[in-house]
Amino acid sequence: MAERERLICAASELVELGRGVRFELERSGQSQPAFVVRFDGQLRAFLNQCGHIPVELDWQEGEFFDYTRLYLICSTHGALYHPASGHCVGGRCAGRGLIPVPVVERDGQVYVIETA
Repeated sequence: MAERERLICAASELVELGRGVRFELERSGQSQPAFVVRFDGQLRAFLNQCGHIPVELDWQEGEFFDYTRLYLICSTHGALYHPASGHCVGGRCAGRGLIPVPVVERDGQVYVIETA
């Protein structure tokens, strides 16, 4: 499979523990919502769907962290996910984590890596 990089945003838009950036990801011929945040100095990107049922996580556009800024939270169910790995750490996710999305930061820009 061929890989291609597609620009998501400027790296400066992603502040540590701040708002995330939503984007669409092409997977298996379908467009799916995804997001990227900065946590522990690294970019972390996932499909924007709860492990419990496939609803989008953000409670306002780009707001993925809970009030402690330690976990990603599903605004519908309150499921908590560790931002470094996407693993379920509590709530109604029943052990199902978030699906990671490959991204790269280069020359002040953030790119998603899509497979064709």
